[in-house]
Amino acid sequence: MANHAEEDPDEPDEPDEPESPNAPDNGANAPTRMVPSVGLPSRDWEYSTHVLTLAQVTDGKTLVQVLKDSAGEGWDLAEIVDGGEKRVLLMRRPKRGQREARRVGFAPPTQT
Repeated sequence: MANHAEEDPDEPDEPDEPESPNAPDNGANAPTRMVPSVGLPSRDWEYSTHVLTLAQVTDGKTLVQVLKDSAGEGWDLAEIVDGGEKRVLLMRRPKRGQREARRVGFAPPTQT
């Protein structure tokens, strides 16, 4: 009669590698595809507010002027918040990194 230890080293419980490369593995080792990275806009925003009276919102000039001025600086209207007698315009724009501080143009020539 042969004595066996708790674990028999001759027969492993689970093989480390599949026996054949075409053996079904129930998707455990299914190849993964790399998802391409799309240059989506940054999710970090900086916000600004403008408080206007109800009369300024409805006069047809003030609201338009505020939106034009803000759009010139890169701000978009995100939301209008009702504040009773006043309306708060919530403006947002993507945060600019340190490298984006100067977007266009050339550096001035240096004197040597």
